Amino acid sequence: MALVKLSTTERRRLSAFITCLVFATIAWVFTTLSNKYTFTVKQLIAYRNAPVKRVSHSLQPDTITATLQGTGWQMLFSKINAENKVITVDLQQLANKDYVVLSSQLKQINSRKEFDEQVMALSPDTLFFDFLDRAVKRVPVQLVSNIKYQHQFTQSNDVIIKPSYVTISGSSSAIDKIKSWNTDTLKLDSVSETAHSLINLQTHKEGGITVLPRTVQVTLPVDEFTEKTIAIPVKLLNNHNYYIVKVFPQKVKVTFMVALNKYTVVDDDFFEATVDLNLWQEKGYTTLPIKLTQVPKYCKIVKIEPQNVDFIVRK
Repeated sequence: MALVKLSTTERRRLSAFITCLVFATIAWVFTTLSNKYTFTVKQLIAYRNAPVKRVSHSLQPDTITATLQGTGWQMLFSKINAENKVITVDLQQLANKDYVVLSSQLKQINSRKEFDEQVMALSPDTLFFDFLDRAVKRVPVQLVSNIKYQHQFTQSNDVIIKPSYVTISGSSSAIDKIKSWNTDTLKLDSVSETAHSLINLQTHKEGGITVLPRTVQVTLPVDEFTEKTIAIPVKLLNNHNYYIVKVFPQKVKVTFMVALNKYTVVDDDFFEATVDLNLWQEKGYTTLPIKLTQVPKYCKIVKIEPQNVDFIVRK
């Protein structure tokens, strides 16, 4: 296909035509977007000035349709930034009613400049609420964790949570069922030292319940552990007939994991090893199994030697 060759004059005219067309298009766009339009956007609802002595539960979804009036530019940017804006509804009317009329609040909404555009109407115009008896309660905080330790390291003491209690408020029926409040999951990997974390509290699956504070400080004591073996005397239980009973051996060796900083502190006084004579009297056992009835916190038992003891009974 042959190319059309233009003369210098023709190229100059074509360039001038294209330039005029571009400027005319730009002028048309600016003129069009400068006109006033009415348009709708979906908005989230936020509430303020809720009644103190009544727990209200909205019977509508948490979104509302707002009819706005503004320029084409405002319409364009409202569609883009709609998720960043919120309609704030004043709940003062709920002091003696179970509904709020939004058309009566348009002046307040527009005066707060939540939108660059003018809010003409809201749909639905009336929001209905359900009311419940309000209750306040203090409950302990429960840590939810998923923690992985380095080899020979583990938790060495109780977790410290500050504050250890939170105040919850909401409907009496919901508050009565709550015995504790969980944190978000504390996830740590390859832990080899005491960990300090600021962690959020979980939100409740039911709406209308508030919790204060919303975050807690968690301290997880961590130490390196090592093995230790001690001899523990065997204690006889349930010798109701006061027989003369001798057990062999009279002490058992207990091997356990203990934190390095408690290695010299933990001794046989922290443990109790028992055997139950009822197993012989009622079930005819010829040897009695060792049971550890007292073990220090965060000491992990590795083995007990022997696990059963012989005995002699003199009636």
